[in-house]
Amino acid sequence: MDNKIQLFEDKKVRTIWDADQEKWYLSIIDVIEVLTESPNPRKYWSVLKTRLKAEGSQLATNCSQLKMQSADGKFYLTDVADTEQLFRLIQSIPSPKAEPFKLWLAKVAAERLDEMQDPELTIDRALFEYQQLGYSENWINQRLKSIEIRKELTDEWKKRGLQEGQQFATLTDIITKTWASKTTKEYKVLKGLKKENLRDNMTNTELILNMLAEASTKDISVAVNPKNFDESKKVAKQGGNVAKVAMKELEAKTGKKVVTALNAKKMLPEKKTKPQKKKQIKKPPL
Repeated sequence: MDNKIQLFEDKKVRTIWDADQEKWYLSIIDVIEVLTESPNPRKYWSVLKTRLKAEGSQLATNCSQLKMQSADGKFYLTDVADTEQLFRLIQSIPSPKAEPFKLWLAKVAAERLDEMQDPELTIDRALFEYQQLGYSENWINQRLKSIEIRKELTDEWKKRGLQEGQQFATLTDIITKTWASKTTKEYKVLKGLKKENLRDNMTNTELILNMLAEASTKDISVAVNPKNFDESKKVAKQGGNVAKVAMKELEAKTGKKVVTALNAKKMLPEKKTKPQKKKQIKKPPL
């Protein structure tokens, strides 16, 4: 399964693509947060689920649970629904965003099927989204390369029989802790992030060093052929150390720290948009 963050009006929605069934599963909590802007979407879903069960709806009982990454970087079982279930569930949530969200949901599903036929579309879409956010061309090139390198590393881990979720997160933490002297969570705290993607907020230099660490980890893994998770942890540390050495040499030459609170997203130019008239959207029936 392929875990991914999707954006709807700059709001993040956790998704998982099931290649066997060829369908998306989305976090119900994230969808409710987008539609209701509730301060406690988890409680909102709990109340709604109870109501749906009382009404005899199969939606609440048929929804699955899959492991998704939480704000703390760990993976937990999360209530999810496929696109067909979500279309029905949205009817139970009064929201002016319901119709735009349905259109977005249909678009996401169609794009994934297109990308399966032509993987280059994935890169094109990521490029477009980063351009829309205002990132520089140089940064975008680095970020797209980092996606490719990360994929090569996770593919290598899968070949070694390692498990997505906790094991991948642990190895990533070892790599990051080794070169940056911070776990992924500590790194995000430094940059003032919560649910945001850490790599989307790295500077060019941070991205390059992180890529060096992950590429080195993959190359070392291929060379030494680790037999289990413990051996892969040693490889992760070795790969991270390659980037650490490079970072220390760079800092010695420039006199500047590489890992800082500087947030790439906050450096983006502010977009000036003309005020638009609010479109009245009919609320879906309860």
